[in-house]
Amino acid sequence: MSTIVAANTAFNVRLAEKRFGRAMTDRDFEALTLAMAHNAQKASATDYVAAQISAFQISRGLATFFEACDVFLCPTLCSPPVRIGELNSMAQDLSHIAPILRRYMPATSMFNMSGQPSMSVPLAWNRAGLPLGMMFSARFGDEASLVRLAAQLEQERPWRGKLPPVCA
Repeated sequence: MSTIVAANTAFNVRLAEKRFGRAMTDRDFEALTLAMAHNAQKASATDYVAAQISAFQISRGLATFFEACDVFLCPTLCSPPVRIGELNSMAQDLSHIAPILRRYMPATSMFNMSGQPSMSVPLAWNRAGLPLGMMFSARFGDEASLVRLAAQLEQERPWRGKLPPVCA
């Protein structure tokens, strides 16, 4: 996923440079975005194709899995929300971000790569009053099942009026 995201980021930074006729700086993009674009230059076309093939294999594996399963449930996040500023995308040293994200949301990238429809619904709240997301995923093209499920879940455990104690 990181190879594919970095390549797409680098491409979009390049488009911005062409549009504005100059190199992009941290006045234009977050340091993390520029670092990803720079790191993409280290990967070869072969690396990108290998990453794409891996994503296709994940898609095929999930298609097979969903032949016998209507909906898959996993946590949206695997840790409490990070504190404001903990993921400083403008820091000089960005090495802290990737390990936090890998621990924080390990399941979402699999469904981002596969194109499976997914939804996160707040079905529980922690002691601090923050919502805990439950991520439901379905077979490719079956968004309707997720919408129906969301309606049923919201009827049983309404979340419309719930707000966390801190909103950004």
